[in-house]
Amino acid sequence: MADSIPHRLRKVPRERWPRHIAIIMDGNGRWAQQRDLPRVEGHRTGVVSVRKITEECARLDIEQLTLYCLSSENWKRPQQEIDFLMHLLEQYMIEERSTIMKNGVRVRMVGRRENIPEQVLKELDQTVEMSSSNTGMWLNLAINYGARAELVDAVQAIGRKLTAGTLAVDAIDEDTISNHLYTAGLADPDLLVRTAGEMRISNFLLWQISYAEIWVTKKCWPDFDETTLHEAIADFSERNRKFGGLKT
Repeated sequence: MADSIPHRLRKVPRERWPRHIAIIMDGNGRWAQQRDLPRVEGHRTGVVSVRKITEECARLDIEQLTLYCLSSENWKRPQQEIDFLMHLLEQYMIEERSTIMKNGVRVRMVGRRENIPEQVLKELDQTVEMSSSNTGMWLNLAINYGARAELVDAVQAIGRKLTAGTLAVDAIDEDTISNHLYTAGLADPDLLVRTAGEMRISNFLLWQISYAEIWVTKKCWPDFDETTLHEAIADFSERNRKFGGLKT
């Protein structure tokens, strides 16, 4: 394994690597427009970056990778673009199965199933089922995801238990909330990566990233490659993570 570790990361102690990386994949349309291409070509090229980064994270034994694929606000985009995104998602679920299985990756969807076409859900569910017995990295795909909607759903689920008398008000704590989120059972991200130079969270994992380190690159997602990933990990390793306390 040592020989396969990128040069920039060889001097970084393994315990200082992030265990869970979350990425807001931004700039597909901008990348295409800069090249006088249709926006959909940016999305198409962005899928190539998804493949490269997923494989590299699996190779580096990163425990979890969460990708912001489609936000609940993205439905406001032109219908033609939405249809293409759904087609890409369905195609990805089919074409990447061999790569997912080869790398031992476990796939999980994070988000609401509503509004996602049945055929897309069918292929997604099949990939999730196929990979369920794998033991490698978790690949969490945030699809039709919005953090505020996630919190609303969690509060409603907790409220139903209160009404049914199966949960006491005084028993509600942070773990209760975490266990009712879409990400229940998954570790919180250590590192949040944002591409295209944007300096906002965009309604992504608001509860889960409370103590995540944020790393922003000006590169648009289609230009995000393995070297950029290594740079983010190396920068993370130099952060002094105090979690509200003090370290000497």
